[in-house]
Formats: sequence, structure tokens, C-alpha cells
Amino acid sequence: MDLQTSGGREGASGLDERSREIFRRIVESYLDTGEPLGSRSLSRLLPMSLSPASVRNVMSDLEELGLIYAPHISAGRLPTQSGLRFFVDAFMQVGDLSIEEQANIERQIRAEDRAQPMENLMTEATRMLSGVSRGAGIVITAKSDAVLKHVEFIRLEPTKALAILVGDHNQVENRIIDLPAGVTSSQLTEAGNFLNAHLTGQTLPELRTQLKSLKEKVLSELDALSQDLVERGLAIWSGDSEEGQPARLIVRGRANLLEGLAGAEDLDRLRLLFDDLEKKDSLIEILELAESGPGVRIFIGSENKLFSLSGSSLIVAPYRDEEDRIVGAVGVIGPTRLNYSRIVPMVDYTAQVLARLTRKPL
Repeated sequence: MDLQTSGGREGASGLDERSREIFRRIVESYLDTGEPLGSRSLSRLLPMSLSPASVRNVMSDLEELGLIYAPHISAGRLPTQSGLRFFVDAFMQVGDLSIEEQANIERQIRAEDRAQPMENLMTEATRMLSGVSRGAGIVITAKSDAVLKHVEFIRLEPTKALAILVGDHNQVENRIIDLPAGVTSSQLTEAGNFLNAHLTGQTLPELRTQLKSLKEKVLSELDALSQDLVERGLAIWSGDSEEGQPARLIVRGRANLLEGLAGAEDLDRLRLLFDDLEKKDSLIEILELAESGPGVRIFIGSENKLFSLSGSSLIVAPYRDEEDRIVGAVGVIGPTRLNYSRIVPMVDYTAQVLARLTRKPL
């Protein structure tokens, strides 16, 4: 598994054994409980014999290095953002998933059911990731073009109609379109019949391309109003999406982020995170983060400008199609005290599963 780090492993050699052990205990306690760890408690946990006073001296050195801090006077210590990054790069051990864990991921994503629309599989992936983390599972995927099998136009009022597109997995997409002046019910039927005769096994972009080459045939088979209707019915689905973004975001497990909130400051950070997740331009930025290096990427707090105000961590990995193009990303976003060593291999393997499902069977 590729894991992108910031080169902190070399810096770990600057700490002696006592400092490394005390620092590791502080971080692991924070990741487990979210609470600061004091010198008295630390002295009882350490494998070597150290008095609370000696522990405090080491903690003072770690503070000077910017690795830990005291949230309150006379409190224990918590890792700083730099300390968390140092821990992830220098101390965290990431192992491979067991065969049983891999099978569990595939079972939850229902990898055996290739008949499912990809959106359903993405939803299962986000639900699974949110279940194994304290955060929210996210999947960003390029908006795919479904293979169409039926088109129908239904008049709603004299100037508007409902355009219905049915995909090959029976997914239905409805859009309201403006009708050209003077369109009759028979012309609505004629336009639908024409599209259905030409769309078998094609996506909408493929159908638009074909109709361009059939321009003369369209003119001869349809009157001007019906032809206008066909073009409007296609144009309403043109572009990448309604919002103009070439991707969609699926998020599951937001309720997990409400657990363990300490006060108003935590609620404010969470509100900022939810606001960030609602921004449509965030999709592109998350994909760019995933594309910036191979394998799993870990962004802690302000390292990720997208969620820096909320102080959240993002663990993300891209997945690729059969032509090795990045077509989406999968990950977990949540508080900085995510269980990184457990989530990283989960995200990595989930990206592998989604890549396999995205690729067309040979």
C-alpha cells in the first residue's frame, strides 16, 4: 500500500527513547479518548521508571519542539497539529487488512452484484467507511452517463412538459422542459418515438453525436416543431451536471461527527465542516487532493485548505478506470483524532474495490 507522508520518519531520530515513548503515549491517549494526558498518569503507563517530575521535564521539551501543548493551566498535554503529523509520519504502523476484513468490505459494498447502479455501490462504500471510523465516509465520483433504454415526454401544461429518461438499470431521471410554441400531443409522442428508435444501448452524449450525423434524416422524418422538441429534450441533459460540476459527492455518517463534542467551539468547527461539504466546488478540490500523489493521502487540519477552518482531518485515496484515469476518490473526513492506522488500510482497499467495479468487464 502506498501512503503519502511528509518525511517525518527521519525527524524521529532527534528524540531519545524516553521522549519518543512519552510523546507516543500522549498521542495514542488523545486518539483513544480525546482527553489530555498528565505527567502522573503518564509515569504509571511508561515501561521505564520515571517520576512525574522527570516526565514533566520531557513534556516541556516536547512543547518547545511544538509537538504537544497544554489546553489549560495545570492540565495534561495534547498533540498539536504538527505533533499529529509527526506521529503519523514517524510512528504510525499501517498493516494490511486480513482476508476476513477484505471480504467484509466487499460484502458490504455488495461487489458481487454488478447489476447494481454504481451510485448504489458508492452509497454502500460511504456507509461502510463511516461505520469503521469516528468520521463521515465520502465518495467523489465523476458523473457518469447512463446507457439509456427509454425516453418519454409528458405534457404538463401548454408550455411545459416532463422529460423522462430511463437508464439500463431502471434508474429514472425527470426534468421539466419548456415546449416550443404550438407543440401538439402527437408531436410529443413523435419526438419520443424518434429518440427511442435511435437510443438503444447508447449514452446521452453518444446519442447527441449520432443525431448530429443524422441531421438530414432528422429534418426529413420530423417536422420543425418535433425536431425542436428533440433538441430541447437532449439539451436539458447536456453539460456535466445541473450545477456545472463534473462530479458528485456522496456523504454518509455525518451523525458520527456529533459524538464527543466538548462545547461551543467544537460545534462551531462542525458547522464549518458541514458548510464546506455543501459547497459544490469542494468536489473538484477533493479530487485534486487525491490526485496529488499515489495511494492514500492524509491531510491533518490546516494542511488541507479545503477544511482548514473546521480543523478536520481527511484521509483520501483515488480510484481509477480500466485506462488508469482517476475517476473518483474515496475517504473519511472527521476530527483530528481519527484512528488513522485502522482507517488508512480500509480506505486503500475500498478504493481498490471501487476501481475494480468501475472497470468494464472484458
